[in-house]
Amino acid sequence: MIQLIVGNKGKGKTKILLDSANEAIKTASGNIVYIDKSSKNMYELSNKIRLIDASKLPVKNADQAIGAVCGIISQDHDLEKVYIDSFLKIAQIEDNTALLDEVIDELQNISENFNVDFVLSVSVDKADLSEKLQALATTE
Repeated sequence: MIQLIVGNKGKGKTKILLDSANEAIKTASGNIVYIDKSSKNMYELSNKIRLIDASKLPVKNADQAIGAVCGIISQDHDLEKVYIDSFLKIAQIEDNTALLDEVIDELQNISENFNVDFVLSVSVDKADLSEKLQALATTE
């Protein structure tokens, strides 16, 4: 499953994502990972959630971002959910949101193959997404 938290910058998507992760860990039967562009939200997350600072990863494009996600999944067979804040920035597609559909399709395949859910914050107005992605989107 893929869920998108969408809206323009500064609309509270990170708080929604943090709250959702903290709520999910209470009933999770597996592990939860939170990927962020820095470690500044470390103290906002439950200590049961693994925080990954994406700025430490050598990601230069969307393919490498997908590879990093696959690496994270391969290291944790009990992984249940992955939260990714600032997804466009981490996937290096801020300037090319046309790739978003393709990257989400890749994540959908990964989700189905490894039984891992993804919740992503995306700094795009819902109306600017394709119809397919609008169906996955929740606005801030």
